[in-house]
Order: sequence, then structure tokens, then C-alpha cells
Amino acid sequence: MTAGPLCFRNLLFAMPCVISFAIPPALADGCQLDVQGEGVVSAVIDARTLRLEDGRDVRLAGVEVVALESDNGHSSLAGLIGRHVILRGEHGDPDRYGRQSGFLFVEHAAASVQSELLARGEALASADVTDKACAAELATAETAARQARLGIWAEASVIKSAERPHEILTRIGRFAIVEGHVRSVRQAGGTLYLNFGPRWTRDFAATISKHTMPSFEMAGVAPASFEHRRVRVRGWVDRRGGPRIEVLRVGQIEVAGD
Repeated sequence: MTAGPLCFRNLLFAMPCVISFAIPPALADGCQLDVQGEGVVSAVIDARTLRLEDGRDVRLAGVEVVALESDNGHSSLAGLIGRHVILRGEHGDPDRYGRQSGFLFVEHAAASVQSELLARGEALASADVTDKACAAELATAETAARQARLGIWAEASVIKSAERPHEILTRIGRFAIVEGHVRSVRQAGGTLYLNFGPRWTRDFAATISKHTMPSFEMAGVAPASFEHRRVRVRGWVDRRGGPRIEVLRVGQIEVAGD
């Protein structure tokens, strides 16, 4: 990168600022998807969605935004109003709500808005990006914030413990990261269970459908290799007996510390 990133809260005035982290140079050469459109931001719809002046709604791909207690919910994105942005993505098709999903760049900035949010500790990587370079960029930015304990990472409760299933249950219907020791890996019907406790009626488990297994095979990852290891699982929390996270992509599981 030839220049440091702009501070979101000053983007409205196009003024650079000094921030307490540096996005690794590798990010500048990482996520290089095709341009799917551009425009000027006119409004913030929610923590991940912006509206452009031409009426299009743009959804930030690859992240789940977590509001900080000291913020008003959308303070970082609000700084983008009035700014010219470029949308990059793997395809330009809108979702069922008419929103275009992709990586958003402020004018010709090297790092995406998503990377900025992650590196500031204002978002979590959702692991739903299929492009390897883009997924690696997001993971790198999140790791930098976690190691520096920035933003949400200043709180110890960001990663839920698999040993406290009652705390995980408070996240039902919401995105979460759960870390713990995999006690066993068992097959039941068309589902593989990574069990973090002995009782399915109470303890946390990550599930992998047989339809998802080919993606693990293509990635050279054997889910059975997670047995007796400490891992992190990220995704949407559900309840089937105990709390569950369905693993739809390989990137949702990582060995803790790797």
C-alpha cells in the first residue's frame, strides 16, 4: 500500500488520520475481484447495507458487523455517506431482496471497507467468501485486530466457550464464534457431529451435512482430524437439543492457534 487507510469517522470530510493498526502489505495484492458497479453512498440501511444515490442497495460480503457499546450502531458506515465507492464481486446478481453483495472500496483505496472494519475490531469474518485470496485477506485483518485486542476483541466474551453451552444459547439466531475441545466426531445418518461434550441434549456440537463433505475433501481437510483438538467454529447458532452451528464451508472451522 502506498498510503495509509482513511479513518472511517473522517471519511465524510476526506481527511486521513493515524490509526493504531497497519493492514499487512499482502492485503493490497489479495482480493482482486471484478468491478460490479460504483456510485455515491446516500444512506446506511443497516450495519452491513448501504444505499447508493441511484437507488441500489449494497450488502457487505464476508463479514458480520458487531456494534460497539460506545457507538450508535452504524457510526463507521455513516462516514461513507457522500463518498464515491466501487463494488467488486464474483457476480453482479442481486439477492432475493434486491441487494448487490460484494467487496466495497472507497474510491481507489487498496483495502476494502470489510478489511477496514475487521482490522479495527468492528466486525467478524463470516467465512462465506469462496474466493481464497479474499477470504485470506479478511482472516488476516481479523487476526490482527484480535491479537491487538482492538474494538470488540477488548472483550473476553467475543469467543464463546464450548464448555458454557448456556452462554452460547444466548446467541440463538445470531452469528457467533465458539471455541473448545472436540471430544468426539460421530456420524449419524447423513450428518457428521463434532461433539464438544458428552450430552447431545445440552452440550455444543458443530454439524456437517453429507452434502458439504465434498468441499472438505476438495480442500484436503478431514473432519475426523479435529477430534481431540481445540478448534474454533463460526456461524449461526441454532438449538437442536444443545446449541448447534451448522458448518456449510470449510473456513468455518479452524484449529485454535493456527
